[in-house]
Amino acid sequence: MKKLFAIALCVCLMLSVIACAPATTTDPTEAPAVEKEYKLGMGIVVSSDSSKTGNAQIDATVATVVTDADGKIVAARIDVAQNKMNVADGAVDTAATFKTKMELGKDYGMEGKVDNDGNGVMKEWDEQAKAFETYVVGKTSAEVNSIELQEANGHQIAVDSALLDAGCSMQITDFIAAVVKACNDEQGMTFKTAAAFTLGVAATTTAAESVAATADADGTVKMYTDFAASVVVDGKIVASLNDAVQPNIAINTLGEIVSAEFKGTKRELKEGYNMAAYGQSMDWNGDGKVLEWYLQSAEFSKFVVGKTAAEVAAMATKEVEGAGYIISADDALLTAGCTIQITSMKTVVAQSATNAR
Repeated sequence: MKKLFAIALCVCLMLSVIACAPATTTDPTEAPAVEKEYKLGMGIVVSSDSSKTGNAQIDATVATVVTDADGKIVAARIDVAQNKMNVADGAVDTAATFKTKMELGKDYGMEGKVDNDGNGVMKEWDEQAKAFETYVVGKTSAEVNSIELQEANGHQIAVDSALLDAGCSMQITDFIAAVVKACNDEQGMTFKTAAAFTLGVAATTTAAESVAATADADGTVKMYTDFAASVVVDGKIVASLNDAVQPNIAINTLGEIVSAEFKGTKRELKEGYNMAAYGQSMDWNGDGKVLEWYLQSAEFSKFVVGKTAAEVAAMATKEVEGAGYIISADDALLTAGCTIQITSMKTVVAQSATNAR
């Protein structure tokens, strides 16, 4: 009996110790992060449909996405380079400066003016775009492409009340097309990280090469835009992409639009851009090879990984004597085959990293 009592007492003491011991729980916020592989993609949709007599206009919608191993979007950023030029009398402004819609923010002037779904909510363009960015997170390319639309006031807007209630009631056809392109970007960059990251996109435009119309020849409006997207971790780029568009709008001395030409982005054109075929005169590092533009762009993208926005902006350059080209001064980048002019490229990449949010 004493033996049974002793055993019972021991069991009680053990249970009491267990009861008093602090409980151990697993806090997911404290769990060690697991490195995952992602893909950065970028897509651009270009239209000159809004051009008319007296106004040359290019609307270039850019989207960048980060997708996971299942092809689902984990982050998205959108902007539009809506470049306009007054071409009355065939004049052009080679010194014109341009801001994207996201850069304009409240100054774009949409807020309070466009209530396509009639719910009384009329947000500014940047707010509506950000609502769309959030809406596509978790979706695949196919799901984004299948977003149902309805016509309202001549615009194709979403049917889903979740997006409308979030304040995005503007036309989203180009948003959808650009995001789908970004998801399917065959030249996207993969990266791995266990840390939280931010994503940014940027666009910079120049009209410096535009030519005014004369009595003898049509003029050409050349509002050329560089684009970039960057993923940033702890202030440093872990993945980056850049691209460029060179649409040409021909005008006459009456300011009429004679023609508009756009063949695709430089990355989309690949060998069709013809830099390698006609670029032997651009063998600035003298190694006997001139890579196609999209390959040089890819080398630049790899080169900026590990750099901060400030470091990219401060990359050393040098002028090719007698040519006026500003190329990298870093032998590593030149040896990798990137011998193109990089002034606008480094500017827009640095801006995309600065814009990361």
